[in-house]
Amino acid sequence: MPEPFDAVTPAVAGGPGLPSEATAPLTVGVEEEFVLADRHSRSVVYRAVSVVGAARAHLGGPHVTPELSQSQVETVSAVCRTAAELESEILRLRTGAAAAAAEHDCLLVPSGMAVLGRPGPPPLLDQARYRALVRRFGPVVHGQGVNSCHVHIGVADKEEAIQTVNHLRGWMPLLLALTANSPYCDGADTGYASWRSMVWSRWPSAGPPPYLRGVAHYEWMVDQLVASGAAMDPAMLYWHIRPSAHLPTIEARVADVMPDARTTTAYALLVRALVGNAVEAVRAGERAPEVPDLLLRAASWQAARHGPTGTLPGTHARDCAPMAVSRLIEELWKRVEPQLSRHGDDQRVSDWLSDVQLQGSGAARQRRIARQHEDGLRAVVDDLAVELPS
Repeated sequence: MPEPFDAVTPAVAGGPGLPSEATAPLTVGVEEEFVLADRHSRSVVYRAVSVVGAARAHLGGPHVTPELSQSQVETVSAVCRTAAELESEILRLRTGAAAAAAEHDCLLVPSGMAVLGRPGPPPLLDQARYRALVRRFGPVVHGQGVNSCHVHIGVADKEEAIQTVNHLRGWMPLLLALTANSPYCDGADTGYASWRSMVWSRWPSAGPPPYLRGVAHYEWMVDQLVASGAAMDPAMLYWHIRPSAHLPTIEARVADVMPDARTTTAYALLVRALVGNAVEAVRAGERAPEVPDLLLRAASWQAARHGPTGTLPGTHARDCAPMAVSRLIEELWKRVEPQLSRHGDDQRVSDWLSDVQLQGSGAARQRRIARQHEDGLRAVVDDLAVELPS
């Protein structure tokens, strides 16, 4: 069936050239997923129900949720405006969830995949939705247990959000490369920087978002995915970046969960700056480059394989010319620096990007730790595990 939305992208509400509605920064919130490891063996354990219950007592019900696998815990931040507020919130949630894990002899580990253990498919949380997923998607579901970092940026107008996503989709491979933090899975080096993203890509509704002509095209696309059976509902739109299905936000879902609160904060601020820049471009009437979906998929694979080394297609631009990742970071910085400086976020993000260029992403850090210690992957788990206040 041909797509019935081939007209030129309509102007968003408000028209071109209007200034930002406010000088205040866009709102930002972060969801982080963690794997639970046994405190003694460092292998993955399936105690999420108990840990989530304890964590809710520490942090409040809305801020901690279970995930698909019984080896996972997810934290959900409050809505924040400033960098200091966001970092404090991420630290509060990580510390509270780690304390709850400790009550059940677990470590809270921010890695995209379980580093050690898991001799078979992880048991799923016993919920009707997850049982329905298994019936429809079979082994794809049992192979999950992956841990991401989702960043929500407040953009209330749906049409504006969709056009903003068009401007952002080309930057997702670079963001994946910068945040890759899952080289190991179940005791083996996968050879990838982000094995989590490869496992997640098995879902038929996962990956780069298509270029969307507007709200009607977006809704048609969602309806077609649900009608085809590739998604059970709009919440299963597992794109790298999307208009949120339940919040007035744009949600970036491309990143692995990251090693610490500092890098998570810097990444979230970078996403906010990219969104802010794209919103301004939409309001100025700028049309986003229509990068082919297949090329975005190829760039995403390359980012998952190699992380922030080598080259990537420049999918942020119309010609998509291959560039060294270091050059792409320079291009990214030119794009976001005015937004970051406006809100005093430039130093945090600049420091993080410099660290990535000098030392690599979280995946490189995991491999360094494994090489430096006799107990290898046990040391990786110990290095990653969220520390409790002494």
